[in-house]
Amino acid sequence: MFSRRAIIDSIVVAGVLASSLAMSPRSWAQAGGVQQKLQAKYTLTKATDDKSDIVTAGAVVTLEKDKLLMYAVSTGAPPQNTYKDGRLSSGAFGAHEKAQAFGSFIGHPPPKTVTTRYYVTGEKFWVTRIDALSDGVVFYIFTDAVQDIRYYCTLKFIYPHGQTPSTDQVMSMVGEVLKVDQDNSQQGGDQQQAGGQDQGQQQGGGQDQGQQQGGQADNGQAQAAPPTIELGQTPDQVIGLIGQPEKKIELGGGKEIFVYKDIKVTFVGGKVVDVQ
Repeated sequence: MFSRRAIIDSIVVAGVLASSLAMSPRSWAQAGGVQQKLQAKYTLTKATDDKSDIVTAGAVVTLEKDKLLMYAVSTGAPPQNTYKDGRLSSGAFGAHEKAQAFGSFIGHPPPKTVTTRYYVTGEKFWVTRIDALSDGVVFYIFTDAVQDIRYYCTLKFIYPHGQTPSTDQVMSMVGEVLKVDQDNSQQGGDQQQAGGQDQGQQQGGGQDQGQQQGGQADNGQAQAAPPTIELGQTPDQVIGLIGQPEKKIELGGGKEIFVYKDIKVTFVGGKVVDVQ
C-alpha cells in the first residue's frame, strides 16, 4: 500500500512532467527569456546539500500575501502552493495539513505527520530555483531556521487558461506575491565595495604597519589577543570588536545575521545567540 508521502511525491512529479511535455518550441524560447529575467531580479540562493544551511545568499524576498504553506526540509517533498487570479492557495496540501490538525484535535491518530508552518505577509525567505513552464512559473523557496527548523515549498504562478502572458505580465504577477527586499539585498554589495576601498587603504599603509609591528616586537610588547564574540553581546559590541559585516540579513521577528568573510553572527532580540 502506498504511503501518503509517496502519493504526494508522485503528484508533484507528474504535474511537472506533464507541464514540461506540453511545451512547444516557441513556448520553450519564451520560457527561457522569462526565466532569465526572473533570475536576474530574484537572485538565487544556494543551500547546502542537506538543506541545513546556506552556501551563497541571494536576494532576500518578502512575502506580500498571507498563508504560504511550508514543510520542514526533513520532509521528503515540499508542498506545492499556487497563485492564480489574485489568490494564493495550498490546495490538497493545505487539506492534508487541516486533516492532520483536526485528527489530533479529536483524539484520533492523524494522517502522516508533517511539520508545517504557514508564512504570512511581511515574512522573509530565499529563492533557490525558478522553473519557467508553458502554463506558469515555479519558485522553489527556502527559509531561515525557525526554532531550529528550516522550511521549504514551491509556489507556482499559473497563467490564465489558454493564454501566454508577456514577460512583463509574468513579472508583474510574481511581484504581487514576492518582493525583493532592496535594503538587505543591496546592503551586502555596498558594504563589500566599501570594504574594498578600506582594504586598498590598508595595503597602501602596509609598510608603515609592518614597521610599527616590527618596532613593537623589538620592544618586547605582546600582540593583542584576537577579539572574542560572546553570547549576549549587542550588534554594536560585535561591530566594535571585528568591524562592519560584509552583509546584514534581517529575517523578521527580531532576528538578524551579520555575515563576515569567515564567520556568521546571529542575533535575536539584539543579542548574540549563535556564532558560526
